[in-house]
Amino acid sequence: MNQLNIFIEITRIKKPIGYMLLFWPCAWGLTLAYDFKDSLNDYFFYLTLFFLGSILMRSAGCIVNDILDKEFDKKVERTKDRPLASGKVSWKLALIYALVLCLLAFIVLLNFNLFTIILALGSMPLAFTYPLMKRYTYWPQLFLGITFNYGLVLGWTSYTQQISLIPLIFYFGAIFWTLGYDTIYGYQDIKDDEIIGLKSTSIKFKKNSKLFLFLCYLIFILSFILGGYILKFNLIYFLLLIFPIIHLFGYQIRSFKPDSAEKCLTIFKSNNYFGLIVLSTILIGKLF
Repeated sequence: MNQLNIFIEITRIKKPIGYMLLFWPCAWGLTLAYDFKDSLNDYFFYLTLFFLGSILMRSAGCIVNDILDKEFDKKVERTKDRPLASGKVSWKLALIYALVLCLLAFIVLLNFNLFTIILALGSMPLAFTYPLMKRYTYWPQLFLGITFNYGLVLGWTSYTQQISLIPLIFYFGAIFWTLGYDTIYGYQDIKDDEIIGLKSTSIKFKKNSKLFLFLCYLIFILSFILGGYILKFNLIYFLLLIFPIIHLFGYQIRSFKPDSAEKCLTIFKSNNYFGLIVLSTILIGKLF
């Protein structure tokens, strides 16, 4: 039972925000591509696969992150009690856990077409080298955005079996969504990160944080407007984009307080609801 509790803790399975932020772009991409004249059974089947894959890969990614960051985590107040940092579990056992999770994720992946499988396997180096980025660049959040939103492209190809400019436009915008919300998340640890020498966009733009967030979210909205225009979505889609706009600019940026770790975490978690809002907007834009 103790090992089970450690496994739950090291995979952050009790914190769904992580795997939901990985899942939403997959759902967006699938919904953008799907022809709802086809069977809905296939749509929900693929959604389920993406949901399971998001949980498994996010859990494996958390373990790899903790293995690579063990020494840094010991020096950060928020992370010092993590299983690896506190010595509750060895890195060898943690690595076995990660490999098992990756194997299960691969079994899920085999249910997709060959093109999607190849694309997904190509993203693995991105997923497992992300934790190293904050050692060398002030842009680890950009790297995370490229990695976390890759599922949008996979969602598209899982149905179309090909890639085009359209999913890349939405993917580009989603990268900046992650760049924004993970910058907010980074303000929780900014003091410790500066002391131990880690880098982030939170540190780089700490003097102009709200302007940086505004630009990130503006790019996201413009990308979704352009993508909707190319797909010839109806007027309802563009009207409904007001809700993502309100959430990003009226709530996240307006209530953002870089000195409040609690507020930063609350805003970060709100992106789960944002993912659902965007999915609903795409669905209505396609169906009505």
